[in-house]
Amino acid sequence: MGQGAYIFGCEGPRLDKREAAFFRESDPWGYILFARNVEAPEQLYRLTNELREAVGREAPILIDQEGGRVQRMRAPEWREFLPPLDQIEAALRRGDEEVAARSMWLRGRLIADDLASVGIDVNCAPTLDVARDETHPFLRNRCYGTEADVVALMGRAMADGMAEGGVWSVMKHMPGHGRGTVDSHLGLPRIEVELDELVDDFAPFKALKDLPMGMTAHIVLDAVDPEVPATQSDKVIGLIRDEIGFDGLLMTDDISMEALSGSVLERATRSLKAGCDLVLHCNGDLAEMDSLATLGHMTAAAQTRADRALEMRKPPVGIDIREAQAEFDSLIE
Repeated sequence: MGQGAYIFGCEGPRLDKREAAFFRESDPWGYILFARNVEAPEQLYRLTNELREAVGREAPILIDQEGGRVQRMRAPEWREFLPPLDQIEAALRRGDEEVAARSMWLRGRLIADDLASVGIDVNCAPTLDVARDETHPFLRNRCYGTEADVVALMGRAMADGMAEGGVWSVMKHMPGHGRGTVDSHLGLPRIEVELDELVDDFAPFKALKDLPMGMTAHIVLDAVDPEVPATQSDKVIGLIRDEIGFDGLLMTDDISMEALSGSVLERATRSLKAGCDLVLHCNGDLAEMDSLATLGHMTAAAQTRADRALEMRKPPVGIDIREAQAEFDSLIE
């Protein structure tokens, strides 16, 4: 029997008995952590162990540790990073695209070092949206460049660096959020351009389609489906599978974001019906998670993708982390 078709969060830095019992019963495929769950290395390592004990298996544990503004684990206990776009621009001032890509590989490897040490094995990165002048500030400096080929190069370097450190990737936000002028946490962005103009938006995801996991964008693409957000559109999910060619595990962005309408259960049901494999629910609200548990297990196709993703989880490759840190610093000073 497969796991639940959802990824859940927990309320605080410790797992209480009520949550543990719920997770044992609902059996989420994995978990996601936020700043509210993070206090110190020992506490976080204990929490990740407790979460896995609740379901009796090595469940994936996710976090958004992009660096910059979106970084749940912060100094002084963990490394701090520039926003990705700022780092890449700094590295390009010191050298060429290969230098910038090396800095992103090292960034991924150093982030993985922080994550793996506390039992976190999935990072919601790289962000493969192509930055534009109109990109909303909530997203823009989280991007890796303004040209699709540069974004793909930097994204591959970041993903490879994390993989060397035993952490696998969730590329986001498919099929491309860079043209959005609205913060999808607060409203629904609409992209009103022709399909042939979206080719560059799709290109980085196409270049990294072999990555194990992807996350959808809460955004409307008028040229593909003007009626429904991408996360809930079978037409857009079809484009992700067929045009982009991604056959990995596809999860929604946070189902609680205000870009979507209806109850969390209605939002989730529409997303799974459209073809998403997993629903991501982040706020740790037990009542909402209880309603989502009625969604049941992943489909057979989703479970196959999930099993394939799990097979890509590898132990860290040894590295002199101090030398890696020193090289990284030298590339972005």
